[in-house]
Amino acid sequence: MKLHEYQAKEIMRRYGITTPHGRMAVTPDEAYEIASELKGHVVVKAQVHVGGRGKAGGISLVKSPNEAKDAASRILGMNIKGLTARQVLVEEAVEAIKEYYLAVTVDRSQKAMAIIASSEGGVDIEEVAAKSPEKIAKVWSTPREGFMPWQARALALAAGFDGSAINQIGGYFSALFKLFEREDAELAEINPLMLTRDGKVVAADAKITLDDNALFRHPGYGSLWEAEGDDPLEQEARRRRLTYVKLGGDIGVIGNGAGLVMATIDAIKAEGGEAANFLDIGGGARADVVQNALELILMDKNVKAILINVFGGITRCDEVAQGLLKAIESVDIDLPVVVRLVGTREEEGRALLGGTPVVTADTMVDAAKRVVAIAGGGI
Repeated sequence: MKLHEYQAKEIMRRYGITTPHGRMAVTPDEAYEIASELKGHVVVKAQVHVGGRGKAGGISLVKSPNEAKDAASRILGMNIKGLTARQVLVEEAVEAIKEYYLAVTVDRSQKAMAIIASSEGGVDIEEVAAKSPEKIAKVWSTPREGFMPWQARALALAAGFDGSAINQIGGYFSALFKLFEREDAELAEINPLMLTRDGKVVAADAKITLDDNALFRHPGYGSLWEAEGDDPLEQEARRRRLTYVKLGGDIGVIGNGAGLVMATIDAIKAEGGEAANFLDIGGGARADVVQNALELILMDKNVKAILINVFGGITRCDEVAQGLLKAIESVDIDLPVVVRLVGTREEEGRALLGGTPVVTADTMVDAAKRVVAIAGGGI
């Protein structure tokens, strides 16, 4: 779950990270009032869940409350990469003599948290990595190991940070690491982190992405969720409490267990096809869940065929078959469906599907071959 900049900064302040003074506004008049409180010299920023706001005209540096009001009038309602700006952050302008980049994220290849620093802040980190990789420094740690102050100082030195700011920035690294761990984040980023003329270090922009699966530990964050920007099918899946990710292919995929679904997607790819989605119905999924999942797949107009791959452990194959039969009865299914059922009550499940248009397969590879051939116009 992505947070807006003003929301991310509220969290960062709780961990001792300094941010510019400011508040969120939803009308030009509110922007005027906030700018008046901040003596006029402010930045007006569109709050949308997408990058590139500045290039799109969604950020304005102004010098008076009237200019702030005009900027807010222009930005509110603006379409930025398909998203509508419905609120703006009005905060004091900060003059920097140097800009840095700080972030903590998950590095799955290292099975650890990556703490990243760069002396080139204010631009896309991908651009820095491509043009000047030597200006990016990384260290890795885990919640068990923690993050030591000496690591922060070493990282700042390796990234080429100004010596006068290293002590402050070292503290920010520790704070960002603690925030990432305690808030169950997937990304905590400050870009840019500004060094001001008076020697202060300020988080001028902030980005936090939270792990959706950990929201039950943070009930207060549930209200921050905004559906705009999410794929409509992913929104519907969330309403149905299904684990679904929209992909770009034309073969719908349903499986029980994330690993099995990913293996199914790989098998389809190996046979020359492309999966339209990732959909995990989980262990012990009953008939109504299977029906729900199938209905969701059918909402994707790009899907030409469906592959259901179930390994029956906790999930019973006959329950899956019953869900499929219910869906066939209640929904007008005009797409071919290939099913592979293996495990608990697989014979009963296959028997239930006998005499239906459903194509059954004995192995995952066989099922992938069949569904790819069908989606491609074969038999």
